[in-house]
Amino acid sequence: MSRWESLLAVQALDTRLDQLAVKREGLPQRAQLTDVRSALAEVESQIAEVDERRNELTRSQQRLEDEVASLTERAAQAEKQLYSGSVTNPRELQALQDDVASIRRRISQLEDEQLEIMELAEPVDARREELDAERGRLEAEVRRLEEELAAAEAEIDEEAAGVRAEREQAATAVPEDLWPEYDRLRAALGGVAVARLVNGTCQGCHLRLSAVEVDRIRKLSPDEPVHCEECGRLLVRE
Repeated sequence: MSRWESLLAVQALDTRLDQLAVKREGLPQRAQLTDVRSALAEVESQIAEVDERRNELTRSQQRLEDEVASLTERAAQAEKQLYSGSVTNPRELQALQDDVASIRRRISQLEDEQLEIMELAEPVDARREELDAERGRLEAEVRRLEEELAAAEAEIDEEAAGVRAEREQAATAVPEDLWPEYDRLRAALGGVAVARLVNGTCQGCHLRLSAVEVDRIRKLSPDEPVHCEECGRLLVRE
């Protein structure tokens, strides 16, 4: 066995580790989780908008209630004075009566406005309930996907740990002087630095070498380094 075979064995394990990393990153639960979290964020945003609208209505309701309370107190004081007998002047009595009537009309207007606000609040509260239900559903979905993702990642990580152990063992057979070029080519060629040459075809780029190049390679010593004339990868001859 040539010195390149041991490097090819390491390459196969490195390729498997790369595949597992891609598989881990591309787990469907990861993309699904991103989508559900995005949907949840949108619901949270809608809840914030609904809450702001509800708070506006609540503030308006409170303002009206405060004004009604104040006017009711004024009306009570005016009526008390009106019926106390302390005011005998007809003009003053008429003024008090007019004041009380005006206050009562204003109170009636404010109470109508309160009813309008209550009517406006009903669909807002109903929408808040809908959004709460949707948020709960999405939160449950996030938890489910997180659990599934963690389980799938753990399974891949366990497999990768086994492959790394194999790789560590296989690496002991690789001559030290081969590592620099292997690492350089892996970084430059998408993770595949070494490929087998089968029937004149590089298994790295799957292109056939020229007949002249194949003939030249056949005449070389098995330990002589050979690179694919198309992609530049190290070639392990049969």
